[in-house]
Amino acid sequence: MVASSSSSTGSSPSEAYAAARKRARYPRLADFAPLLSFELDDFQRSSCEALEDGHGVLVCAPTGAGKTVVGEFAVHMALGEGRKCFYTTPIKALSNQKHADLVARYGPENVGLLTGDTSVNGNAPVVVMTTEVLRNMIYAGSSTVDNLGYVVMDEVHYLADRFRGAVWEEVILSLPEHVRLVSLSATVSNAEEFGEWLKTVRGDTTIVVDEVRPVPLWQHMLVGNRMLDLFAAESSGETRINPELARHVGELDRHFVPFSRARGPRGGGRGQRYRPPGRPDVVERLDGAGLLPAILFIFSRNGCDDSVRQCLRAGVRLTTESEVARIREIVREKTSELPEGDLTVLGFWEWKEALERGIAAHHAGLLPAFKETVEELFVQGLVKAVFATETLALGINMPARTVVLEKLVKYNGEAHVDLTPGEYTQLTGRAGRRGIDVEGHAVVVWQPGIDPKQVGGLASTRTYPLRSSFRPAYNMAVNLVQRLGASASREMLEQSFAQFQADRSVVGVSRKIERNREALAGYTEAMECHLGDFSEYAGLRKQISAREKALAKQNSSARRTEVESSLERLRKGDVIAVPTGRRSGLAIVIDPGLDQRGETRPLVVNEDRWAGRLSAADFPAPVEALGQVRLPKQVDVRSPRSRRDLASTLRNTGISVPARTGRRRGGPDEDGELAALRRALRAHPCHGCDKREDHARWGERYQRLEAETEQLERKVAGTTHSLARAFDRIRALLRERGYLDGEGADEQVTEHGRRLTRLYSESDLLAAECLRHGVWRGLGAPELAAVISALVFEARRDPLGAPRVPAGAVTDALAATVRLWADLEDDERRFRLHNRTREPDVGFAWPIFRWARGESLEKVLTAAEAGGQELSAGDFVRWCRQVIDLLEQVRDVVGRADPVGATAAKAATSLRRGVVAMGTL
Repeated sequence: MVASSSSSTGSSPSEAYAAARKRARYPRLADFAPLLSFELDDFQRSSCEALEDGHGVLVCAPTGAGKTVVGEFAVHMALGEGRKCFYTTPIKALSNQKHADLVARYGPENVGLLTGDTSVNGNAPVVVMTTEVLRNMIYAGSSTVDNLGYVVMDEVHYLADRFRGAVWEEVILSLPEHVRLVSLSATVSNAEEFGEWLKTVRGDTTIVVDEVRPVPLWQHMLVGNRMLDLFAAESSGETRINPELARHVGELDRHFVPFSRARGPRGGGRGQRYRPPGRPDVVERLDGAGLLPAILFIFSRNGCDDSVRQCLRAGVRLTTESEVARIREIVREKTSELPEGDLTVLGFWEWKEALERGIAAHHAGLLPAFKETVEELFVQGLVKAVFATETLALGINMPARTVVLEKLVKYNGEAHVDLTPGEYTQLTGRAGRRGIDVEGHAVVVWQPGIDPKQVGGLASTRTYPLRSSFRPAYNMAVNLVQRLGASASREMLEQSFAQFQADRSVVGVSRKIERNREALAGYTEAMECHLGDFSEYAGLRKQISAREKALAKQNSSARRTEVESSLERLRKGDVIAVPTGRRSGLAIVIDPGLDQRGETRPLVVNEDRWAGRLSAADFPAPVEALGQVRLPKQVDVRSPRSRRDLASTLRNTGISVPARTGRRRGGPDEDGELAALRRALRAHPCHGCDKREDHARWGERYQRLEAETEQLERKVAGTTHSLARAFDRIRALLRERGYLDGEGADEQVTEHGRRLTRLYSESDLLAAECLRHGVWRGLGAPELAAVISALVFEARRDPLGAPRVPAGAVTDALAATVRLWADLEDDERRFRLHNRTREPDVGFAWPIFRWARGESLEKVLTAAEAGGQELSAGDFVRWCRQVIDLLEQVRDVVGRADPVGATAAKAATSLRRGVVAMGTL
């Protein structure tokens, strides 16, 4: 591993000579370096040299350090060698950005772009693409992969993503052996572990780690209108919380209470409600301190949009007249294709006014054209304050001078959770523009309940482990079997990073097992007996103990059952004997009734005038009525007089408590198996040893340690080969459903399985089942779009009411689709699959149905809002494009000659219009 730190290049004669020798050794790097506008840092140079030496590289460095230079050098190498280079990214926005960068350097004829909905010059020697596109190419055996020399995996730490991370490992494991891999990652604490795995599966890989930020980052907290440093530097070089900040926050904490919109002020009404500075005030405070441009992270789309509106109402303006003119020019260029009739419903005019003032929002709900415009304006320094959700931190090149965090809690789709140190670092890593800023600034807005020590912990923690999220899935399974066969596929899964980490997690357990086995050997020696095999004798003792416990438990259970049955037979007026406890003696049954749990608990009065209920626990043996007395129709056991009269009646019956009987039949002494074991024990040679009990103590220790060791071995067995076993269960389900046929080496992908190999969807098998059973036949184009949307769409939160669904054929087809899903989920439970197909979500069926039949964007979005559904224009476009993607997969899988295929093609065309068509080909 190469650990680097950034430094400037020296200029002494000896250093100049060394540099000349390096240029001769690395001619391609010598050609590449002058193309850059800056000197290469040490970690960049080390990485590029390793690549030119023929190694793969893993580069881990902070956000903004310039990792992508290494990826760009791979592009340069490929072009120089006459080979191809694929540059993969996790998101389309980053693909678009990197495509523009490479086109500017190498020309449009040399660079292509492939995303889910965009295809530009796909046969170029350099192609930028999302990682899913490359995975699909590999599985399809695309000729585009021919002559591939390099693959750059930007943001490779994305393989930890629980929804999409598996794709990265699929690509790494499936690429041809000769392809050199350039993996670019944010700083992770287990880079060596990840690098070791890459060496295992990809061959020689150089690991380069750089932890030095190119622009120093200062941490602050905004407390009211005061900006205070988070840390106070110590003479030793260590850091501690700024005492002035701690003192100031401590004073405020005594006077104010936290406030929650949902619950109101907390603290029982004590203290005042604290109002943090308004977002326009924060922006103007940053502007006054020379800390713009800034990204203000607000973990809510609505919060981002509200912030922009608040700044407009407050009259915030951050731009000059010349900047406004340039902004208008870029807005015209980026949005000229927007349909004029949609501008109002898109909120175009308010959005444009905010941009002209230097303010914008950035989140996944924005129209793609709006988002790209904001990115362009921010990079050019024309937009000065962007209110963003955390999606902006996922690799898009939008550095700022300052990053502001309004809260340290975010909603993860299921619950509100604290930011992790890794997330904090990823977000604040945007602060400090290389080559522009001398330093970057991270600001946390203080509110009651935020402890500076908590912020200090987030800012100073350096442990961000990369954890694999790789799990086998249906489409992966059939593609692997088709390409490699079942046996080789299992071997490939065993090589995954997920299995690599799982195996490492039990290394300590395996060592413990080894130590236990050594101790067991010592115990065996300690209990050695000159008369015979003492381990055999100890085994007999263990069997006897286990049998006695089993019989006791069995007898106890049988006794309880018999007691409960006898209690059920009791009648009002029965005289019984309570054999043990404080209530022992004779008692009269007043009410033999059941309690709320269905247990018989008779109400009794005893000789001591006590009244209460008894249960089976009060009787070691079944209860028998000893006699009967006549009771009044109504007995009030709460009356002392009534209890006294009943006790007197009981004493006058002349009934006495019977003597206890001996051992009940069926006890341990009458068990044949136990008797045989005891005879074998007495007959064993070691039974007569004078050191028998000493040996027995060692035998008991042996048995306890052996049981512990077996438990540890089960844990190891459950962890090792876990992915291969999950793969086997998936294949078993697919065989039962007809997607695979045969066993072992003879296993083949069937016709239905070949369809599944080309369906890349979260609900891939459900889509295949729907095609197989013909539940989508007979649908028109808008109807098919509506039904297929249920396999793609996932509501961000529960709707206010039941979503509206088009009546007739759509309702019937959706019902049939849901029935197939229910059957599939039953099978997934039966085969013990953990990653189950999610239930179809019909929340997008009505909007996309209306769009597919030609209605305007305004009508579609208005109808969705009237139905209580939160659907922004950006969300609408994103979901439409995902539906188009699945429709086109269906078209290609069944063919245009098939009625469903023809309808799918028509539906995709009907959806690709207006704002949905912008930016796609």
